[in-house]
Amino acid sequence: MKTLREYLAWAEENQVAIGHFNISDSEGFKAVVEGAKDMSAQAGLNVPVIIGVSEGERDFIGLEEVVSLVKTARTNDLPIFINADHTYSVEKAKLAIDAGVDSVIIDEVEKTLEENIKLTTEVVKYARSKNSEVLIEGELGFIGKSSKLLDAVPIGVSEKTQTNPQEAARFVKETGIDLLAPSVGNIHGIVKTGEPRLNIERIKAIREAVRVPLVLHGGSGNKDEEFLEAIKAGIRIIHINTELRIAYKEGIEEGIRSGEIAPYKFLAEGVEEMKKVVRDRLKLFNRI
Repeated sequence: MKTLREYLAWAEENQVAIGHFNISDSEGFKAVVEGAKDMSAQAGLNVPVIIGVSEGERDFIGLEEVVSLVKTARTNDLPIFINADHTYSVEKAKLAIDAGVDSVIIDEVEKTLEENIKLTTEVVKYARSKNSEVLIEGELGFIGKSSKLLDAVPIGVSEKTQTNPQEAARFVKETGIDLLAPSVGNIHGIVKTGEPRLNIERIKAIREAVRVPLVLHGGSGNKDEEFLEAIKAGIRIIHINTELRIAYKEGIEEGIRSGEIAPYKFLAEGVEEMKKVVRDRLKLFNRI
């Protein structure tokens, strides 16, 4: 099977984006895997997908456990990868690398640029010292931290905190990262009154400046046409989390309202709702 790096090259060649979906339990895993299989069958090709687990999510499901689940799924030639999402310390990034993930994002955006460069470089050097295929992603620019429904844009997020292309070029060059997560109008969570628009021109400028694949975090809530514009501008991975959480919760609630008490039955409603999100997003991101 191709590596994640090879699939990113494939995505660049075909001008598509790889869907990244966060999970915290086996039901989420089931939804992403089955949704990806459905889209692969419809497209007549293996559609790659990334499962993300943040620090809190992997503490709940277990880092080693979810890595094992992903690697088992690969035995059927499903191009499924595992990302240690939003890792806030060098130590935890090293643990994820040692556990066998395919990629790690070291998130030090709340520190100074110099400190962000220093800590991110340390993670890159550690990954290289292990002769690992793991890709290291750095983040530059603040987009908030909570994947939930929001009453307003998070405090501290504005056009002024969007990623500067010149700083991005320096960041990529000095750290040696494989992927960059910029702030381009995207935010974590979904704003109830409507999402800010993505800054497509900023995406283009950053992509021109750095020449590494760009990752769009906080994709939940953005409009389909914005995603297509962002992909055309250079985005190669798109993160979806809040949409899945909402679908899961609503599905389970529906299952419980039916009077069902068997967990595998009312949880199945949540799985089906999550699968719809996965299928719809993969269809859009891959232009199927």
